[in-house]
Amino acid sequence: MQAQNGVQPKDDGYRGIWYFNQPSDDEYVYKYSGGFATYPQQHEPIAIYSKAAQKTFFCYGGTVKGKTELLHMVSYFDHKTGMVPRPTILLNKQTDDAHDNPTISIDDVGYIWIFSGSHGTTRPSYIHRSRRPYSVDSFQRVLETNFSYTQPWYLPGHGFLLLHTRYRPVGDEKQTTGRALYSMSSLDGFAWSKPREIAFAGQGHYQLSWPNQTGSRLGTAFDFHPNPGGLNQRTNLYFMQTANAGLSWESADGQGILLPIAAENGPALVRNYHKEGLLVYLKDLQYDAQNRPVLLYLTSKGYEPGPRNGPRQLCLARWTGSEWRFSTIAETDHNYDHGSLYLEEGAWRFIGPTGAGPQAWSTGGEIENWESRDDGLTWKKTQALTKNSPRNHTYVRRPLNAHPDFYALWADGNALKPSESYLYFANQQGQVFRLPAVMKGRAEKPEPVSS
Repeated sequence: MQAQNGVQPKDDGYRGIWYFNQPSDDEYVYKYSGGFATYPQQHEPIAIYSKAAQKTFFCYGGTVKGKTELLHMVSYFDHKTGMVPRPTILLNKQTDDAHDNPTISIDDVGYIWIFSGSHGTTRPSYIHRSRRPYSVDSFQRVLETNFSYTQPWYLPGHGFLLLHTRYRPVGDEKQTTGRALYSMSSLDGFAWSKPREIAFAGQGHYQLSWPNQTGSRLGTAFDFHPNPGGLNQRTNLYFMQTANAGLSWESADGQGILLPIAAENGPALVRNYHKEGLLVYLKDLQYDAQNRPVLLYLTSKGYEPGPRNGPRQLCLARWTGSEWRFSTIAETDHNYDHGSLYLEEGAWRFIGPTGAGPQAWSTGGEIENWESRDDGLTWKKTQALTKNSPRNHTYVRRPLNAHPDFYALWADGNALKPSESYLYFANQQGQVFRLPAVMKGRAEKPEPVSS
């Protein structure tokens, strides 16, 4: 699957990777599992709408036909024709681990950048750039290195800010590795700064990030992995933001934050869930019309699947300008039920797998739409996007600058055993379409899915 004459090969359809993590030795089989083409939520963005090209470009974790072997796939939805081309196979990551899934960025000239991270330090990571603007046919390799959980942002006037994770030993425990948060920057994508440590307390953190509507500010939300306990005891909620592409950071109320963060408490702490005995699973981050951060996350009593660690509540933390206000959207049945937040004029909405799926108490479910008309204080379920599905739907992702015709992207898969995995997208009205798994032509229209 190597590029020939500088052109990457195409696949004959859209097929996602199936993945599992940590067998649970009970009726739930795994800690989490399923169709993970758009996993994990710490990889963002994976889709970007380009007004200049009138296309939504996206990347995902595909697989070799007949195998569970991760391919990095790149494609687009053409808003003028309503069609998708055969997807481009950028590279074979030589693993079945969906933690290695790619992320995407677009610079101000229109070049497509793909960031291929790695789960830990045993495999290389890459940066590729398209050879032509607004094209996914051919890519050049810019860098081979190592980083994890990539979040590449192209910020106007600043170039790239790459938030990511690096694995490092925890204190004197050389056999225990933690997840340290880092950043790198580049004006052109070719010459990069040295990695700068942002945070490493306890055994580390997971983070989510997203820019405001103008790109003048970038926020990051992160959790805390206590020592002992680590990632399966993840807790706490933190937030900080930068207005100068990572040169300096501050809390929501404007307090400057000295980096790297090395303690559990400090000005970035939004809420100490560690003291409340609750775990925290990050879901999303957005800015509202007043340029204030809104954080989406889930709380539960334990990492193991099943009803005994409920209730699992999808929660919202909104900065009002003077304090954090907390509210609850809905309950769901699994810690890894991930969806996306949309802060629209007149209504806020959450789209995610809160509906009971065919594999109960497992990752994902049926996709539902929840809306709030009071800035996130109260929520009401308004629409079921999927019904009577054979497999659970997972990891609903919002494109950057999301267009109403391609508003959310996700995949499905059996959460209890290896299965095929299809990719789907929904428009703003909640109509669902499946990307063609087998294509006869060079481009085809996605198939409407009856709900």
